[in-house]
Amino acid sequence: MNKDTQIYRLQQMIAFLTEEKGEAIPDLSQKSEPELEEIWRGLVNVRPAGDVDPHYLELEEAYLKQYHTGAIVGMESCQDTNEERINLYHGDLCHLEVDAIVNAANSDLLGCFIPNHRCIDNAIHTFAGVKLRECCHQIQLVQGKKEPVGSVKVTPSFHLPCEYVFHTVGPFIPPGKPVTAIRKQLLEKCYISCLKKAEEMKLESLAFCGISTGQFGFPVEEAASIAVSVVKDWSKQHTFPETIILSTYTNEEQMAYGKLLQL
Repeated sequence: MNKDTQIYRLQQMIAFLTEEKGEAIPDLSQKSEPELEEIWRGLVNVRPAGDVDPHYLELEEAYLKQYHTGAIVGMESCQDTNEERINLYHGDLCHLEVDAIVNAANSDLLGCFIPNHRCIDNAIHTFAGVKLRECCHQIQLVQGKKEPVGSVKVTPSFHLPCEYVFHTVGPFIPPGKPVTAIRKQLLEKCYISCLKKAEEMKLESLAFCGISTGQFGFPVEEAASIAVSVVKDWSKQHTFPETIILSTYTNEEQMAYGKLLQL
């Protein structure tokens, strides 16, 4: 599939999403593919949950299928650690082909609405496609309340190479405030809830992002220490998931996990 086809798909998807907002379609003829992707992503990010034109869904499916082609990363690319069933992966979690990935969600479960924000919640909702937000919206309607911190909800992955997405809401650390014992326990609960669900589903592989780091303010080293402690204990006492992957995106995360797992 050539580059011009992907550009055409982006132009058409932007047109659909812009018209849906009741706005005039901008001139896209001179935009490059990266520029078009940024415009499209921004529109997807702010779009509320709801039905969407079937033709848009066809374009999105074709675009994301091609987008992921060649970028998919298998488990063989993950790094072994001194713990037999715990691996590390440094890169974009959206490209990882595993049974399930963990999304650091917000309490609304609907993804990040900040255009082109680079948090994992934004990336997962963007590159899974718009059906993910609608799926999460339906979960919210059924439960009738915000998602509690430390629990987990499971959705299909839609266009991501994994099979499922586990959505968990981590504790928030206000700027300048210390990490309290309760917030540490809540972060532990996030990891344990996801592991329990993976065990129930008898999943072979589960990949965690750094829950509560970044925008939620949990210090990376402390969060990594909690993550490693929980998954080490779990792997010694449970059969599933067979492989637990700790995914890092920043160099700070990579160094923290490497130190804890003696790499």
